[in-house]
Amino acid sequence: MPTQRKPISFAFQGCQGRKVTAAFNGGTITSHAGALLLRESGRAMGLFDRVAACFTDHRDPRLTEHSVSTLVAQRIVALALGYEDLNDHDHLRHDPVMGLFADKTGGTRKGCAALAGKSTLNRLEHAPRGGKPGRYHRVSHDPQAMQVLLTELFIESKTGPPPARLVLDIDCTDDEVHGRQEGRFFHGYYGHYCFLPLYVFCGHHPLAAVLRPGNTDPARGAVEELDRIVTQLRHRWPNVQLTVRADSAYAREELMAFCEAHDIHYVLGLARNDRLVGRIGPELLAAKVESEGRRRPARLYTEFAHATRTSWSRSRRVVAKCEHIPGKSNPRFVVTSLPETIAPRTVYERVYCPRGNAENAIKEQQLDLFAGRTSATPIAANQLRLLFSALASVLMIRLRAALAHTRLARATAHSLRLKLLRIGARISVSVRRVAVAMDAHHPFRAEFARVHASFPT
Repeated sequence: MPTQRKPISFAFQGCQGRKVTAAFNGGTITSHAGALLLRESGRAMGLFDRVAACFTDHRDPRLTEHSVSTLVAQRIVALALGYEDLNDHDHLRHDPVMGLFADKTGGTRKGCAALAGKSTLNRLEHAPRGGKPGRYHRVSHDPQAMQVLLTELFIESKTGPPPARLVLDIDCTDDEVHGRQEGRFFHGYYGHYCFLPLYVFCGHHPLAAVLRPGNTDPARGAVEELDRIVTQLRHRWPNVQLTVRADSAYAREELMAFCEAHDIHYVLGLARNDRLVGRIGPELLAAKVESEGRRRPARLYTEFAHATRTSWSRSRRVVAKCEHIPGKSNPRFVVTSLPETIAPRTVYERVYCPRGNAENAIKEQQLDLFAGRTSATPIAANQLRLLFSALASVLMIRLRAALAHTRLARATAHSLRLKLLRIGARISVSVRRVAVAMDAHHPFRAEFARVHASFPT
């Protein structure tokens, strides 16, 4: 008969004449009780099963412990909870709340946990793109189907009347790498080896997340992704007015011609040059006089028709911000298809400048949801990691939508994780119930209840 040892007790400095001790004898406890909200959010959207439908499972069902739906749920939710590495799953697989994503309270086979470990998830992330499975990778996937799913999830998130207009933000960022990954190249602008992922957002919702080699032109693939997204959006909302917004890297003939051919407005940054600056000489001088007279920055707005010498097929409307700040002029330009009835100031300040929200969305994706954790060797595996990160952001957006008009309505993914998901709780499992007893004094109890009330009954 095995000997039952008493847990080691740790003594600490006393308090008001009382001893203070601690021991690992609290029973089954989790620090992820808030993951229950992610579980219900994912199920309400059918997220995990729909992501799993983008994979083809060639494994023998008789020898399979963890379904593809469970594997993708485990990976996406772990990213939302702040676990970026596959190594983390060797202890997460034993977490009692995480096990509920597989509808289990334990493994069904001897020696198995409710969820998969790092080795199984590593094989999932290295699933080949379509085709026949390999000896060690019995699951394949379709990354394009996952891109389509991102847009479908955005469309389904819009309830009520069809939107009259939507703004699509296109941007890329550097994803620094430190190994010998396929597709890594040194980028002179960023000064390091990197990938150059392309993102398309509507608000904070990702519609596309495409990993590209580090030597890629910033605008490469933008028209193809835009074509797919526009087709999906207009299939659901035929009358929606779309506006494409991006910085000067995307002010290309191909992109502008595509928008003009498909009745899409665009507002694109335009890199300044001597020709453009020469067109606004009087306005810059007026701004300089005003700035020096008032001893503060001054700006004026103007517009004119402009065409490049060779790269553009036609003349287009250019809006200029003629700004003078202490010591120098600071002109800025955008090219746009918006009608001239919209004033230049409105075009620049109200339409173009909010493009910074997309940069914030990318920053959240890279820093809070670990889209930059692309350390696998094959680029296909790193693309899959990027898509898992984008899908984790969809879960966070679903939580944020349920928290409208609360103090967490505009919380970042990191703040939501700390305040709503990382909740300590004691787990009790009986024949009829899995009871999760959370902290009675948790400061965000009301917000937890608010999200729970948003789920369909």
